[in-house]
Amino acid sequence: MGRLLVTGATGFLGGALIRHLHAKGSNPIALGRNEVPCQQLEAEGFDVVRMDLSQPCDPQRFAPFGPVSAIVHCAALSAPWGPRSAFQAANVSGTKHLLRLAGALGVRRFVNISSPTVCFEMKDKENLQEDDPLPPPINAYAATKADAERLVLARADLGPINLRPRGLYGAGDTTLLPRLLTAARKRPLPLFREGAASIDLTHVDDLLSAVDAAFAAPPACEGETFNISGGEPLPVRFIVDRVCAAKGVPVRWRKRPLAPAVLAAKLLERASLMMPGVGEPPVTPYTLGLFAFRQSLDISKAARLLGWRPQIDFETGLAITLGEGKAR
Repeated sequence: MGRLLVTGATGFLGGALIRHLHAKGSNPIALGRNEVPCQQLEAEGFDVVRMDLSQPCDPQRFAPFGPVSAIVHCAALSAPWGPRSAFQAANVSGTKHLLRLAGALGVRRFVNISSPTVCFEMKDKENLQEDDPLPPPINAYAATKADAERLVLARADLGPINLRPRGLYGAGDTTLLPRLLTAARKRPLPLFREGAASIDLTHVDDLLSAVDAAFAAPPACEGETFNISGGEPLPVRFIVDRVCAAKGVPVRWRKRPLAPAVLAAKLLERASLMMPGVGEPPVTPYTLGLFAFRQSLDISKAARLLGWRPQIDFETGLAITLGEGKAR
């Protein structure tokens, strides 16, 4: 049995995954490119390969570590805004290069961490199934993650499995809950459609167990995509109020009509992309959509084929994230 390779090991999910695998008795190889986190991983005793996946990968870099039997691809550029070229380099070129590396290393299981953003539309989408047709992409992230999914599933020789976790959060998260808190501190939050929006989130520990299940999955699961979430759709207003209350951040809600807000966001997004140095706009159509529509994933396929079910509800997950509880 060869070793496991985790890309994006210097990020939130990748870092959590290599520590999880190590705690289970595995000896994973960490792949990352940010120097300070790489040094931290080495200080913890991990074997680390510094590599930029947007460039071709040399398989000889892995020769000192022995055979590699499986890869979990966590590395990605994940953001609601940015130039298409940056997402293309990170999410498409990076996946192409990693797949070639996996073939050269003789990998037999390739687990790709994708995103339900590939399915997002500006409308209610409840109990979304994996084989539902993909809509036109809402942004460059969605477009390039959909491209990456297709590239991965085309490599039948690598035993590919796609996981689509929704709204990942947990201790060490630098994206989902921190963004909510930052937005709440800066301005009133939009209340669209009388607060109809809802969403299902995923605690990182549930995704880690889903990765375990993907490693152990039978050949019948190869070439398949699986939705992953906590299985608990909750009102977005409840989630925001609960998180902000836990952190002592006052929340202001302001009722707004959706269509004019989306139009303004599209104009801001376009202007930001055309003016270098301006940076990410305060809102994008995608982020407004998260505050406007009901969304949930059908996770029955993962239960049926992977034998995986979520174990951490939102209240428990939030307590763990804030350091006030432990996973069951």
